[in-house]
Amino acid sequence: MTRKLAIFIYAVTAVFFALFFIYPIWHTVKEAFHSADGGFTFAYVAELFRNPIYLEGLANSFYMGLFSTLLSVLIALPLALLANTWDFRGKDLLNSLVLVPLILPPFVGALGVKQILGQAGALNAFLIDLGLMSADAPFDWLGEGRLFGVVLMNALHLYPIAYLNITAALANVDPAMEEAAENLGCHGARRLWKITLPLIMPGLFAGATIIFIWSFTELGVPLIFDFTRVTSVQIFDGIKDLSGNPFPYALVVVMLVATVLFYLIGKFFFGKEIAASSGRAATGRSLKKARGWVNVLCIGAFVFVTGLAVLPHLGVILLSISERWYGTVLPLEYTPQHYLDALGHPLTLNSIGNSLKYASLATLANVILGIGIAYVVVRTKLPGRQFLDAMSMLPLAVPGLVLAFGYLAMTREGQPFDFLILGENPILILVIAYAVRRLPYVVRSAAAGFQQTSVTLEEAAQNLGCPPLKALRKVTLPLIAANLIAGGLLAFSFAMLEVSDSLILAEQQQHFPITKAIYALVTSLGTGPHLASALGVWSMVFLAVTIVGAGLILGKKLGALFRV
Repeated sequence: MTRKLAIFIYAVTAVFFALFFIYPIWHTVKEAFHSADGGFTFAYVAELFRNPIYLEGLANSFYMGLFSTLLSVLIALPLALLANTWDFRGKDLLNSLVLVPLILPPFVGALGVKQILGQAGALNAFLIDLGLMSADAPFDWLGEGRLFGVVLMNALHLYPIAYLNITAALANVDPAMEEAAENLGCHGARRLWKITLPLIMPGLFAGATIIFIWSFTELGVPLIFDFTRVTSVQIFDGIKDLSGNPFPYALVVVMLVATVLFYLIGKFFFGKEIAASSGRAATGRSLKKARGWVNVLCIGAFVFVTGLAVLPHLGVILLSISERWYGTVLPLEYTPQHYLDALGHPLTLNSIGNSLKYASLATLANVILGIGIAYVVVRTKLPGRQFLDAMSMLPLAVPGLVLAFGYLAMTREGQPFDFLILGENPILILVIAYAVRRLPYVVRSAAAGFQQTSVTLEEAAQNLGCPPLKALRKVTLPLIAANLIAGGLLAFSFAMLEVSDSLILAEQQQHFPITKAIYALVTSLGTGPHLASALGVWSMVFLAVTIVGAGLILGKKLGALFRV
């Protein structure tokens, strides 16, 4: 019975991924090489590499991904090394505050960054007040192309992913190896370079891969910064003429191939290290007690980075309560009216209701599928179960923009899946998109729960005559409920604030989710940015509660949710 159940779960999951993961990608790839006369052609892809505008977009996307990843690692690595070496005051609190940047969608945080680093922003106003800058020629910190601003926003949002993966990798490094290096005269920076970094490369690579893919395909932040010469925005702009324009399809294919290629290159260079260093530390690590200036240095590093990371959040909060804020360090006038207007605005009210509906249905699907996949992977010996596990994690490695574009293309009128658009209501395709993108979080959480719960409890129930499904429902699921809640909370909260799927798939205002409503408000005149900031603050509070809750339940295992 257990084997039949496992085969059924495997088959259902395989069909789900074939229809809603592989097919959207294949459909996009097919259209990119489909000529006007129905034949096969490389002309559209080749034209991209001859067109300087598209080439500039690809180059900027690469720079966006590369520099965001490097800056994220440069921020996260020193913090992780300090946390792994020293026991300092307030460590648990400061360690949890590292997760704060994850609580705000980066394109909302971009509003705060523009308000602080813009030419008429708070930083320039502060320097002008000190007499360090001329009011007639304020410095443009974001740069003419806005690349610096995009990279900074991405890094301040994503460095916690690198931190979670690096700290988990450091926890698995056997201290005996580092002690042996010390005894042989390998000290300080040399030991870090020769011993520690190679051993933690799997964790560093796991975090860097996610950061690069997310940054390389980031759509929301470039849109807010008006950074149009980037591939993701060029794809977004091309959607308006999708029926007669093959170039958005070609751009998506090039972006997909590029992300897969970068991932495989990393696997090739770090594959041996990953295989060699997997496992757990043979002996426990004893942390040094930080005293004096070392204690101050550790605390100062965490406080400085966290303070820098929350600046966009503070900018958004101040913008949401400001009446006038232009060319001054702080707003000249404050008002709570924007929150009242946001709650009473028909666009925001509808968007909140829509997001709650989309995210709830997607999370329900995630929990059902996630339990099934985790059960097959952990509890059975079914051949191919590791492939099922890898398949369930692939949505983390495939850009959300690529999948969103694929869903849009396959549900256009006349396409095989156009029935998923109910009239003009995209609820079905948005629920599917959210579910596919956030399934890895539930699978990893459920798998951790199954691994922590002894299988003998289920076997004992079955020996007493309890059928396998009933044993799973009555015995195991209550024991792993905390893990399911943690994974479900993350899946729900990130679905509520999903950017790429929301911006691309929701085309009618009455069906906008929260992130599409925020974008619509940002681009509107008058108090639009203030209302968007107020809605962003609500989103920030909501996601903060869910991430902290998941962190308390999962602890150090939280990093495994951001790993492929």
